[in-house]
Formats: sequence, structure tokens, C-alpha cells
Amino acid sequence: MGYQLTSILANSYLKRALLWAICCCSFGLLVPASAQTKGATSEQVFEILASEIALQRGEAGLAYQTYLSLARQTGDPALAQRAMEIAIAANAADLALIAAQTWDELSPPGQSKPKEVLVTLLMLNQRWSDAVTPAIALLKEQNIREREQILLQWQSLLGRAQDEGAALNAYYKIVAALVPPPSNPQILYTYALAAEKSGQFEVMEKTLRTLIERNPNDIQALNALGYSLADRNVKLKEAYELILKAHNLDPRDPFILDSLGWVNFRLGNNELALKQLQDAFRIKPEADIAAHLGEVLWTLNRPIEAEDAWRQGELIDANNATLRETLKRLKPSWAISMDVVASQWDGRFAVKASDRPTNNNQGGSGSFTLTKNGLSDTLEIRGPMGGAIAKITINPGEAILERDGKKVSAIDADTLIQNTLGLPLPARGLSNWLNGQLRAGSPAKLERDNQGQVKRILQDGWDLAYVWSESKKIERLTMTRNTNTGSIDVRLIFDQVNE
Repeated sequence: MGYQLTSILANSYLKRALLWAICCCSFGLLVPASAQTKGATSEQVFEILASEIALQRGEAGLAYQTYLSLARQTGDPALAQRAMEIAIAANAADLALIAAQTWDELSPPGQSKPKEVLVTLLMLNQRWSDAVTPAIALLKEQNIREREQILLQWQSLLGRAQDEGAALNAYYKIVAALVPPPSNPQILYTYALAAEKSGQFEVMEKTLRTLIERNPNDIQALNALGYSLADRNVKLKEAYELILKAHNLDPRDPFILDSLGWVNFRLGNNELALKQLQDAFRIKPEADIAAHLGEVLWTLNRPIEAEDAWRQGELIDANNATLRETLKRLKPSWAISMDVVASQWDGRFAVKASDRPTNNNQGGSGSFTLTKNGLSDTLEIRGPMGGAIAKITINPGEAILERDGKKVSAIDADTLIQNTLGLPLPARGLSNWLNGQLRAGSPAKLERDNQGQVKRILQDGWDLAYVWSESKKIERLTMTRNTNTGSIDVRLIFDQVNE
């Protein structure tokens, strides 16, 4: 792609992203809510104090549950806020979201901070579509300066989105609902990109032209508008002029150079396009540029070089939308046909986990069945002797674990299995991985063998190594994950694959 969003990444991002949203609240971060709670019974005060003691002993889960339960019993928003703060301190974004929802529900009308935190947590939990309605409601209560300040803070979260399309679509809906519209150029630029991602090309063009009218040398706006026109193969003469102006203003920018190569390709200047795209990829190896470079090489009847460029792109980000669309058109054999995608797997597993701080090793083994039905995955885990351990149903946005007649739910399937069973099994996106596919909405690297078969995927911190049969059915999968605190090794051996 010829332009990019600024990605703001930092350690302990959950705490950093929420600090601005709660620092002006009536109660300070991590200040015991017992000091503010009025009308509590002696028993409730005792529970609050006991929770604070438990928290000091490292029992954050107990403290969180107590505060949240008391908030619902008493209707006191301060207790829900305290539960949320405990979850934030523990980097438990999903639990913080639950508490923030309760805080917002219990807060009196007119208080904006609970809703501001709620929207931020929804975005951090990747629930972009759910964030739209409360975000619009919040912004409509603010003055123009406050609106733009909040929008700039939320804009910084877009770089953390696992699914950029969903994030930009939500951002577009939020900004489009505001009257009068924002005037901040940073917000308008991101709004234009979001409009294009949402298919609102007229809005995108109008917004970018407004920015260019205000500042004829706005490099980002010039390049973005020119690239969009070139990519849609419309108004190519204007597209070339816009991109060329941006290039003259910043000749070494690889994304603008990519745009220039792409518009020259659209104009039929293939050799010139090839050189410009090669230069862009040498300066900044990106999957978008690799996709464009490969397509130009393919058109020049240099398929081996084209495939090499695409392989390099997949090693950078195999989930890149431009790269995937290019391969779907020009190299469909690299995309698994839906006719051969499996929907059920049976096999055995062995797990070994090591904890570096304590030098402890633990593990387990058993058998499993994974069934895919539409957007829902069902994972059944059995012990070494075949006895049922648990059944996990994974739906978009929710996972439900059934064990011993009881059900436990969570937003994230991996966290649910780890916390409930103590097994570090990667259930989220597993059906995609077993088909040699990537989990949608998350950056990934992919490596193929000489025949184009997937042999390795790196995604969500996992390193997956494949062994396939001659009929291209999965036989073995080794999954490893290394962190600062330890390592996990999961080995799967498959009995059969039913199509």
C-alpha cells in the first residue's frame, strides 16, 4: 500500500492507553474505593478491606471478583471502578472491560469518564463495532475541542488493531456521525483512509481534497489520494500528478515511491514501475510493496521472480490485504480451495511448558477432536485414557468451556483454557492453522516449500511447523512459543481428516 497509518506500540500498553482516560476521574487510579464508599454495611466494609489485603498478597482475582460483586449488590459505581483498576493493573483487558461496563451502567447521567474508559477498553479488546454507539453518544456530549482530543487518543489505538479493516470502519462511523465535522488535519486524514476502507470513496476524495486545498504541499494527502485513484484504476493522469508532486517533496519516502511505481504500472510503464518498486522494497521491505513488485514481474512474464517477491511478502506479513488479494488473482494455487478445506480433525496432543523464573516443567497429553461449523469451532479435549476433560465452543467474541456440568465463558479462548485447565493450548484460530491458513485479523509470517505448500507459520507468538501427507492432508503439527518467562511446546499428531 502506498500509505500507512502510524502505529503506536509500547510495553504495558493497556495501562498507558487507559491512563489518559481515567486520570481525571473523581477517584484516583488504585486508590481503595472503601474511602469513598458511603452507606456500606459493616459486612461490606469488611469485604472491601479483606479485598485490599488479598490484593497486597497478590490475589488480584479474588479482589476483583469481590469488588465487582459488591458494586452490583450496592449499585455503587466507585466499587466497579475499583474492580476495573485492579484488572488494569493486572493487564487483564477482558476483565477490565466487564468492570468498566458495570461502572458505566451504575454511574449517574452526565458523567463522561466511565463511558470514555468503556469505549477505550472495547477498542483494546478488539470489539470495534461494539465501540461505535457508546463512542458517538460520548462525543455528542463534548465540545469541539474535547471531541478532537478524544478522537486523537482513540486514533492512536488504531495501530493496535488486529483487524485494521474493522477498526477503520468503526472510526469512519464514529467521525461521520459528528456535526459539525472535525477540522483537525490528523483526524481528517485518518477519516479519509477509514472512508476508503469502508467503501466510501466519494467521502475519501472530498476529505483529502479539502486537506490539499488547505495545504497544497500536504504530502500524506497527495500520496493517499493519488494512490487510491491509481489502485482503483481511475483518473490515472491526476493520480500520477498527485503522486509525482508528493515524490518531489520527499524523494526517499518508500511508500510514495511504491505509489509512483504502482501508478506507472497502471499507465503501462512497466519497466519504470519495476525499478521504482524494487527501489521502494529495498528501502522499506513491506508486504504491500512486495505484492505490487510481484504483480509487475508477473506481467513481465518473470514468474519465478514474481513468486520470490510474494514469498518475501509472506515472510513479512502474510495476512496483508493487498498481498492476499494479489495472490488470489494471480496465484490461486497458493490459496487453499474451500473444496479441500477440512472441517474436522481427530488426533493426539502432548504439551510441555517450562517456567524460567522457577525452573519448573509441567506437561500433559491426551486426545482431541476439533470441529468447524461456519464461524463456530468446537474443541473436545480428552485425557490419556479417553475420559472427557472439557468441551470448548469458540464463537466470534466469546468462548464457552463446559466441564463437570458447569460452564465458564470468556472473550478469549486461549486465556479461558489456560485459566480453567492449566493447559497452554492455542484454541483461537486453531481450525485455520490446521488447514494451513492464517487466522484472520492478526499479522503473520508464512513460509512455503518449493512446491508452494505451507511449511511454517508465525502468528500470535506461535511458531508452527507442518508435516503434510502426499495427499496434502496434515499429519503432524509442532507448535512452539517462547517468552521471557518460559517456553511452550505443543505437538499434535492427526489420526484422520474428514472433509
